[in-house]
Amino acid sequence: MATEGRSAPSSSATTALESAGFVRLIARADGDAIAASALLARALADRDTPYQITVGRTIAERTTRVHAPTADGDATVVVGTVDATADDEPIRLSATDRPAVLEAVDLVRDLGATPDPVLALAGVVAAGGDPGAGESEWLVERALERGLVDRRPGVAVPTADPIDGLAHSTRLRAPWSGNPEATREALADVAADPDALEADDRRAIGSLVALDTVGADAASDAAAATIGRALRPYATPEAPVATLGGFADVLTALARTEPGTATALALGHDVRDRALEGWREHGRRAHAALAAASLERYDGLVVVGVDDAPVETIARLAVDYRSPEPTVLAINEGHGPSSNRTQSDDGDDEAAIATREDDSLGAALEGIARELADAGPETDADGGVAYDVGHRRGYLRYDPGLDDETVVTTVRDLL
Repeated sequence: MATEGRSAPSSSATTALESAGFVRLIARADGDAIAASALLARALADRDTPYQITVGRTIAERTTRVHAPTADGDATVVVGTVDATADDEPIRLSATDRPAVLEAVDLVRDLGATPDPVLALAGVVAAGGDPGAGESEWLVERALERGLVDRRPGVAVPTADPIDGLAHSTRLRAPWSGNPEATREALADVAADPDALEADDRRAIGSLVALDTVGADAASDAAAATIGRALRPYATPEAPVATLGGFADVLTALARTEPGTATALALGHDVRDRALEGWREHGRRAHAALAAASLERYDGLVVVGVDDAPVETIARLAVDYRSPEPTVLAINEGHGPSSNRTQSDDGDDEAAIATREDDSLGAALEGIARELADAGPETDADGGVAYDVGHRRGYLRYDPGLDDETVVTTVRDLL
């Protein structure tokens, strides 16, 4: 049975890490967890403690890595939910009511290290939070004092060129999203010279983006609130990307497609060009798939059928900008060897759930996975079904023998 919301007491976690000869960091596949792992890794590096970061897409993957043999004196930190363990209990950063990166900040400070406020705030944004709100207020204050961030007009994108940033961003959904030429045409009157933008130019860009986003024919009521969180960004002049929101966007995209690159970026390695190219490709695929997607509405749920797309990003974009219902299930369509469907690396099918509601999806996702395992081919102990859960999101990986109708019905019944 999966366990969540249980983190190791700070004192015991600190003691374990202070005495560890080697630390394994096992992260959930999202931007928040990547940022949290990198913050801890930097603190360990300051202490000359060797470490390794790996990313597990599902609870089962992370649990398997927890159970891998270790040497005496080694420590394991898991950022995300894992199955209950009887022996060798890892240090858990798995609370569901706050970003994992804030748990990591607490642990880093207990170790006597200073957390990077920009990376920490990027993790907060990746978790769906607002930088400077609640527990993150002091991080913004610290970053402002050190000149690491600067609030300015405009939109939160990773690149200095607003056309490039807006065209590929998955923090917004406008009629021109995913198409650089269409974006350039839409911004022609407000971004004639992207290399020489003044505050008024950025303000005009933000206004145009907001109007195009909210005014799109398919925009939902939720679009106004969502795009509002992407406006007036914190610029990050010393970071490898242009804004906090852009940093979060890149980490979130790469956590699922190129976790090694996402981790390297969070650790401060020189992978900016590679990271941005992976982020662009992710944005292109997501927006193209959503434009061609089929949508089916139920009471409380919208099902988005896509083909060859990053399902978690599709679900989030749909719930933020397109869905009249509070929850979205993004699922591949079609069956058979000739279909170009969304699949994991091992050939299983994938689906994702995103919600605007605050309730945890953990119990529901576990129940859905069990029902699908019972309904699917008996290929192994778990019925060929694995899942993961994060803040307002869920992920499912299942045997291709399960038909879409079974997945949709199960999700509708148990959410």
